[in-house]
Amino acid sequence: MARDEQLKIRWEQTITFFQERFSDGEAMDLDAILFMIGVQELGQLHRKFQKDEKYQLMHIAICRVLEPYGYYQFSHFDEDKWPHYAVVQNLPPLKAGEQSLLMKEAIVNYMLEAGVIE
Repeated sequence: MARDEQLKIRWEQTITFFQERFSDGEAMDLDAILFMIGVQELGQLHRKFQKDEKYQLMHIAICRVLEPYGYYQFSHFDEDKWPHYAVVQNLPPLKAGEQSLLMKEAIVNYMLEAGVIE
């Protein structure tokens, strides 16, 4: 199976996983999935977040899923137990479609690593 086709199948599995558990069947986009990964990484699953915290959660998710690619490295937890990452290498300039593809691939790899999809 071609790499692109495999990514497409795994991305659909990822979307299905999140939609069945967190969206009452409504479509979830990349940002919503990043938010949910951020919540998972923070470990504070059952609380409401303020608007600025939601952006921070998405940032945590981006850092976490791109960590295996060498762009970020976990640094520490702060006093409120929020994870922080250091930039190891700047992301290359990417077009919007390339950014989306990189993030989907990174999220799929995160889900594979977690054993959530195959």
